[in-house]
Amino acid sequence: MNELLVTAVEAARRAGRLLRENFEKPLEVDAMHAHDIKLELDRRTQRLIEDCILERHPKHAIYGEEGVRGGSGDCEWIVDPLDGTVNYFYGIPHFATTIAVRRNGELLAGVTHDPMRDETWTVEAGGAALLNGRPMATSARTDLQDCIVSMGVSKTLDTINNALPAFGNAMRRVRKMRMLGSAALDIAYVACGRLDAYIEHSISLWDIAAGLLLVPAAGGKVNLQPHADNPDRFSIIATGGRADITPLLNIEN
Repeated sequence: MNELLVTAVEAARRAGRLLRENFEKPLEVDAMHAHDIKLELDRRTQRLIEDCILERHPKHAIYGEEGVRGGSGDCEWIVDPLDGTVNYFYGIPHFATTIAVRRNGELLAGVTHDPMRDETWTVEAGGAALLNGRPMATSARTDLQDCIVSMGVSKTLDTINNALPAFGNAMRRVRKMRMLGSAALDIAYVACGRLDAYIEHSISLWDIAAGLLLVPAAGGKVNLQPHADNPDRFSIIATGGRADITPLLNIEN
């Protein structure tokens, strides 16, 4: 692994240890929203990751939900310390830490770490997609009716209302639909063939940046479209690259 990926893996695994140690323990809630929760542990894990990165790369910048921290150099780290906060708060062991790094806008490396299953997905630009150090590939399934698809739903009433018809349409066409609660793990699961596609119409870059490298390196495809009214929000379709999921996107059918 190159130096940047080594740093990303170390930071993610340190964060994972902290999250695992505090899982199903009393938690301090910063904010409780209708469809989201903010934890003090989110902030503490973010600081741990930032300190790990900036200790090794003090001139680099950190970009995440809390804004930008660090230097103004050409390297920027894109961090989500706890993707799946609601799962975590309710004691559901399905969440992840995800970190990517880019230089002048080009992604160089990424890691997604599931501390409860001790699974770590890594990728470097131009390199292989790895799960715990072993090469992996996207699903070989080609028939839509055999596929399992996950759809993420954002935290506003409008995005929920818009997603439900698409979810119902897809449910009629595929083997199973899922809403798992962690975009980072959804896209990692597409990369290793557990899911055939992941769709979300409003997602932040820090949730999926590592996956933007991971899925194509594993043989899949990613379509990412920025929102015209919000540069920090995106629509994403990540697929294994073999099954045609176009019918899932047409809610008229």
